[in-house]
Amino acid sequence: MERTVPSTVSEEIELYLRTYYSLLRSSAEVQIRSLEEVHMGMHSLLHPDARNQFPDLSAFIYCLLRLPQEIDVVELVILGQSNEVFTQEGWQDIQTWVQVFALARRRRYLYNGLDTLACFIASRTDIDDIIPMLTAYQIEWNKMHALLKNHPIDLEQDMSAEPSYIEDLAQILHVSASDLEQLRIIWGSKFGQKIKQIKFQQRRLRVRLLSGSLTEYNRATRLWWEKIERTFPELKERPVYFVSSNSHSIVNLISGYAWQNTEILINYLNEAENKALKKEWDHIQAEKIPSSQENFLYYALKKFQQTSLWSKRKEEHIKHEEQCGIVHVPSAQNFNVHAQIIDLSKVRKDFLDSRLNFLIPNETRSNALIFNIDYPLGLGAYNILSRVAEHVCEILGVYIMGKAASLNGVIGDILVPNVVHDEQSKNTYLFNNCFSTAEISPFLIYGTVLDNQKSVTVRGTFLQNAEYMEVFYREGYTDIEMEAGPYLSAVYEMFRPKRHPVDEIVNLYELPFDLGIIHYVSDTPMSKGRNLGAGSLSYFGVDSTYAASLAILQRIFDNEAQRLQR
Repeated sequence: MERTVPSTVSEEIELYLRTYYSLLRSSAEVQIRSLEEVHMGMHSLLHPDARNQFPDLSAFIYCLLRLPQEIDVVELVILGQSNEVFTQEGWQDIQTWVQVFALARRRRYLYNGLDTLACFIASRTDIDDIIPMLTAYQIEWNKMHALLKNHPIDLEQDMSAEPSYIEDLAQILHVSASDLEQLRIIWGSKFGQKIKQIKFQQRRLRVRLLSGSLTEYNRATRLWWEKIERTFPELKERPVYFVSSNSHSIVNLISGYAWQNTEILINYLNEAENKALKKEWDHIQAEKIPSSQENFLYYALKKFQQTSLWSKRKEEHIKHEEQCGIVHVPSAQNFNVHAQIIDLSKVRKDFLDSRLNFLIPNETRSNALIFNIDYPLGLGAYNILSRVAEHVCEILGVYIMGKAASLNGVIGDILVPNVVHDEQSKNTYLFNNCFSTAEISPFLIYGTVLDNQKSVTVRGTFLQNAEYMEVFYREGYTDIEMEAGPYLSAVYEMFRPKRHPVDEIVNLYELPFDLGIIHYVSDTPMSKGRNLGAGSLSYFGVDSTYAASLAILQRIFDNEAQRLQR
C-alpha cells in the first residue's frame, strides 16, 4: 500500500530533541540556558519571537499559565515518576513538600518552600512539554530583565493598577498595552511585585531528570491503577465503557446537581466579580442569545466550586453523586489523572440532563460501568489505556474527547477524525469513527461539526514550526492534538496479538468494540499564537465541550440498551 502520509522531519526540531535528551541523561543538573540557542533555532510557532530582543508576551503568558506560580522563585526543577523515584535519589522528605498547581496544565508539582520544584511525569511527552516551557519562560523573563534593569522606572510605590503605569511599562518593554494588561490580570495584586522581581533578578533555572526509563513510567501507571482497583474492585468483573474527557462534564450531565441548585448558583453570580456572567444569564433567560441554560449552570458550578463557599456544600454534593452511582478516585503519589467510575445500574433518569435519552427500562439492571479519566498528556494515554485494558473485565467502547488546534476551523468548532497520523509511533491509523456530524450537531449551538477530518498527534505544543505545519496542511491534516495516536496504539494491542507497529499504515476498521474520537477546537495556530496564551476556553468553550460529552453519553446509553436487549 503506497504511503501518502507527510514527511514531517524538521532538522531544527530534531536537533532540539536530541540536545535536551542527551543532556538529561547526565546525573548532573542541566542549565536551562544551555538549551536557549537551540530552542530559538527551531522557530516554534508557539514562540515566534524567541530571537527578538523584545519580549514575546504571548509565549511568556502561555508558560506562566502552565507552570505553578512558585516558578518565579524556583532555581531547580526535578523530574521523576513517583515518590519512590524521588526518595531513592536522595529526596527523602518529598512527602512533606507542599503541593502546588498550574492554572492551565494538570500536573502534580511539589514545592519545598525554598528553591526546588518536584515535577511528576507520566511519560516522555511530559519531558517534551516541560523542557521547552521552562526554556521559553526563562528566555522571555530575561529579555524583560535586560530592558528593565537599567531603566529608572519607579517601583517603590505600587502604581500597577494605574493605566499610565501600564502604558509606560509597555513602552519600556516594547509590547502592547493590551498584552501587558493580560499579564497584569494573571498576576493580579502581585503584578507590581513581579515586575520589580524581573527588574532586579535574572533567571538561571536548572533541571534534573531522575529517571527516564520505560520501567519507571510503567511502574507509575501501575501504582495509579492499583489505587483505582482497590477503590472499585468490581472493575475486574463488570464490562466497561472507557471515556477520556475531563473530570466535570460527564458527571454533571448524569448527576443534575447544577440545575437542581439553580437558585444557589444564581445568588453566587450576584456577587460583583461575576457581573459579566450574571448579564449572560439574564440574556439567556430573556432568550436574547441562543445559549443553553444547562451548559451555563455547569460552568457556574465549576466557578462556584473554586470559592470558599463550596466547603459548606461539598459533602452534600458527594452524597448526591453517590446516589447517581458516581465514584471519584483522585490521583495521588504520582501523575495527576483523576478517575471516575459510574455505575449505569444506579443512573437516575430524573437527574439526567434533559437533552439525553436514557433508553434502558427501569426493570432492566445494567451491569456495565463507565470508566472516565481526566485526559492525560501524550504517551501517558497509551500507558493508561493499556493498563486499563489489561485489568478490566471487558471493554465495550473507547471514547476520546479532547482539545485540538485546527488549521481550518475556528475556536468552538468540533472536529471528528477518521484518520490519525501519530508522530510518536509514526503510524497512520485508519478507523471508523462512531461519531459524525449527525450525532453531535443537535447538541452544538454556536460552532460547526467537521467530520471526516485527518488528525495529527504531535509530540509537544512547542515542537512545531511553520514548515512543519505547512506539510500537514498540504496533505490535508487540519486537526492537531496530542492524545489520539497513543490511544490508537493501545487500541491496536487490545485486539491484535502483538505490539503496535512503527511507521506503517494501520487498519483499525474491524474492532470488537465501539471507537469514537471527538476534538473541540481550542487554538488556531496559523493566527501566530495570539490565542494560545489563553488559560482555557472559559465560558465560550462550554458549548463544544458539552456537545461532545452529550454525544458520548448518548452513544453509551444507546449501545447499552441494545446490548441488554440482545
